[in-house]
Amino acid sequence: MLSSSSFSLGHQLQLQMEGLSVADADLVVYVHPSKSGKVSQAILRELSSLLFKFNEAFDGVLLAYDVNIQDKQAKILSGVHPYFGLRLKANLLLFSPKSDMLLEGKVVKLSRESIHVIVLGFSSAIITAQNIRGEFKYKTKDEEELFASRSHKRHVIKVGTMIRFLVKR
Repeated sequence: MLSSSSFSLGHQLQLQMEGLSVADADLVVYVHPSKSGKVSQAILRELSSLLFKFNEAFDGVLLAYDVNIQDKQAKILSGVHPYFGLRLKANLLLFSPKSDMLLEGKVVKLSRESIHVIVLGFSSAIITAQNIRGEFKYKTKDEEELFASRSHKRHVIKVGTMIRFLVKR
């Protein structure tokens, strides 16, 4: 069990894509006494269970972590028997896109009504027809679906293309 007793966003990473951030967190991990001989392993297992899942406490998806156990003495907490709590500091890499952020992803599917994209290899996004720029026209060429630019003949979006797009919500 994990509790974020204090969580503060650190500095924003300077990356090609927005939505990634590094955060410093003060956490409490609750460990069962049967794991007292392997506390470090129990902490890593608990944090690993949070990877690639949205977490409300972090307001994002945990992609990576670096942990520093603050207090070597655990405290048994009343009401949570028989678990004991360990305080630790962690540096977290989070994926937390917000409206009006620029993201980059790989096109995995196209249709007349939408473009389906995978971001960072795990998160899906859909760009609907009303959000596709007007300069792009849907076409089928040699049984391959694509969106072609009307102003730049070589500018096409097809399966496998990396695109940048703005997050609406």
